[in-house]
Amino acid sequence: MNNRFAPGCALLIYKPELADKVFHVLENKIPELAIHTTCCHHQPNQPEGTRIINVCAGCDRRYRELYQGVATVSLWELLAESDNFPFPDYSQREMSIVDACPTRDQSRVHDAVRVLLKKMNIKLIEPQYTKAEGTCCGDRFYGVLPVGKVKEQMKKRAAEMPVEDVVVYCVSCIKSMHIGGKRPRYLVDLLFGEETHPGTFEPELWHAELDKFIAAH
Repeated sequence: MNNRFAPGCALLIYKPELADKVFHVLENKIPELAIHTTCCHHQPNQPEGTRIINVCAGCDRRYRELYQGVATVSLWELLAESDNFPFPDYSQREMSIVDACPTRDQSRVHDAVRVLLKKMNIKLIEPQYTKAEGTCCGDRFYGVLPVGKVKEQMKKRAAEMPVEDVVVYCVSCIKSMHIGGKRPRYLVDLLFGEETHPGTFEPELWHAELDKFIAAH
């Protein structure tokens, strides 16, 4: 099988060195793995039968729905099956979670993420609306509603979180939870024992960064 690791635009903007860490973990497990840096908004131009390993919920959806001849699997699913990844121990620290909109109907992703949290000894406190019933972090309203209204949606979703620390597996959700006043914990950061930083979080500036990166890749 032709395997490609797609770190995704958002992770490459957020922490490119973290994308490198993920790749090095995967290349030790998957022979002849290569990095795929063509954005999922563009044709992947990979041989038929290629499997693309994603860390972005948007990538997961686009590779599933838009492109013929390629399959996709999330990093979360692969690591959930791993017996030798050095999972850090968070000593039953309480965290809640926002499930990413593009994978709302993908129980395989929800389940794998929660397996990883259990492996890291995180005590998950689910919000009332979660998994397939989860509400958007607010970011998808950008470009539809005025920015002030978008931020209101972000604060509304953050207010649904029962504890301060909120696990996210979408970089845009980092921004939303930060704007909403919660402490986002990005899943890749958690896996490698790193702190999550909001970086560029104002919706207009963040989406301008994304659009520029997408156009270049």
